[in-house]
Formats: sequence, structure tokens, C-alpha cells
Amino acid sequence: MLEIAKRITLDEGRNRTMIPFLTTMRYSRQTSEISGVLTPSICLILQGTKKLHLGQEVIDYHAGAYLVSVIDIPASAEIIGATKQRPYIGLRVDFTMEEIASVIMEAGIHFKPRNKKLNTGAYVATADEGLVESFYRLLKLIEKPNANHYLASLMKREMIFQLLSGDSGHIFFQQVMIDRQDEGIGKAIAWIKENYAQTITIKELAKLSNMSVSGLHHKFKAVTTLGPIQYQKQLRLFEAKRLMLGGAINVTAAAMEVGYENVSQFSREYRRLFGSSPSKDIKAFKNSPIVEKIEKDRFAH
Repeated sequence: MLEIAKRITLDEGRNRTMIPFLTTMRYSRQTSEISGVLTPSICLILQGTKKLHLGQEVIDYHAGAYLVSVIDIPASAEIIGATKQRPYIGLRVDFTMEEIASVIMEAGIHFKPRNKKLNTGAYVATADEGLVESFYRLLKLIEKPNANHYLASLMKREMIFQLLSGDSGHIFFQQVMIDRQDEGIGKAIAWIKENYAQTITIKELAKLSNMSVSGLHHKFKAVTTLGPIQYQKQLRLFEAKRLMLGGAINVTAAAMEVGYENVSQFSREYRRLFGSSPSKDIKAFKNSPIVEKIEKDRFAH
């Protein structure tokens, strides 16, 4: 798998393949901590080490391990010890809650509730033989003259089935159920993702979700590792950074676009989250092709 991935992964950062949902990653040097948003996907490391900062937890994971996210979660990560001679190489498959729900329904998968505790919508684990085999067959498909997208989609569904059948399958099932709630924590998360630039209080969000303020805060943090206001703030800041580094908008315009009324407050909170000012990040971005590739990807697992 590593040899195939090296052959088709020529550029730094994320590399798209002819299979729409599959990307490969290469980093030839160690990176600083990169902040971004985890999106629903699985990323398998083939070579190298990555350090993930998820809430208060810091996780080192290596070749043979994978990171799964089933919800948009603000997080940060850094590549450890990569060199030109031994670059970090990884594979990423993106999926949706609709695809997971479809596999659950068609395969007739049922989960008995382990307890009433909600689980964080991301985790790191070691790939078993079946999951590795699925990645391998998907990767081999790329080297065929006419990659069959139908076969690729079947392999993706097989991969989702294996994840659902594993020790952490209940996390996928939990998120599908949350995603389909008209009320409760699912509605609160969906509202913030769709309206992150709008101002709302926790009391208003709790009323919208038909929950108590304490219940909303507790359940929201259990799933996303952040409180509702923190979650909204980080989504705003990540989007502002993406807009600025895209080159089409300045600091003031980016702050206004994501819902800030005060540019000074925006700059303070930006520095607190990312460790440098917006203008300094823009300058660094322009001077570093590798940083450019990373930031355009928002968060390359």
C-alpha cells in the first residue's frame, strides 16, 4: 500500500485521486500545530506519525492507525518527524451520515445501548486486517486505466460496514441518530453549523432545541468536546482564516463576514486560538508553499 501511495502522491499536502472520495497525503517535513475542522472521514496512516489535539486530549498515532470523525469537530494536529527520505504518507476517505445510515438500514445493523453517556464524535484506533484489505483494494483500483467508480463506491460501503461492526460502531450509530433528531442536541449542532455567523445565546439555543441550558451544554460538550459558544466561535475563526488565506478578502472583511462586529475582538480571539495575528498568518502563508497547501485543505488528517 505504501509503495502504491508513494507512486501516486507526488505533491505536498493532500492529493486528489480519480476516485472522488479518496485523497492521499504526503508531508516531507515536520509541521507546527495546524488548526482546522475535522469532517466526516477516515484517515489511515501508512508511514509516519501525527499528534492530534482533540479537546483536552492529545493523541499520538502512527502507521497502521486511523482517525475517524463522524461530525465536524474543531481540532488541531501536527506531523511529527517527517523528512524527504521518510515522508508522512496517509490515505483519506470522506463519507456522509446519509451513507452510514444507508449501510445501517440495508445491513440490518442494530446496537444495544451500552449506557446513556454520549461519546465524542471522533476517535483513533488500530486498523484490523479487514479494514486494511479494504483500503488496499481501493488503492489498487486507482492504478487501473479506467478506475471503476461503481466498484469504488461498493468498497467504501464495505469499509463503513467494517467500522460499524467494530468496537466503536456505536459512535457511528449514535451520530446517525443525533443527525436525525428534530429536537435536542442534533438540532443545536445543525443550527450552529448552518448559522455560525449569527448571534445567539445559550438560552436561546436551548429553547430552540427544546432542552435545558445545563442539558444542552453537557451533551454538546460530550459530542464535540466544546461548549456551544466555543464551537460557534471556532467555526467562525476557521472560516475567517480560510477566507483570508484564500487571498480574496482582508482581515476586516473576513471578521465581518463571519459575524464579528469588532475587528479588535476578532484579532484577539484569532491570536488566542491560532497563536499568531491574522496579518502574520497571511504573510507566512504567502511565503510558504507547504503551509499554503496545508491551509487550503483546512485540516488534512
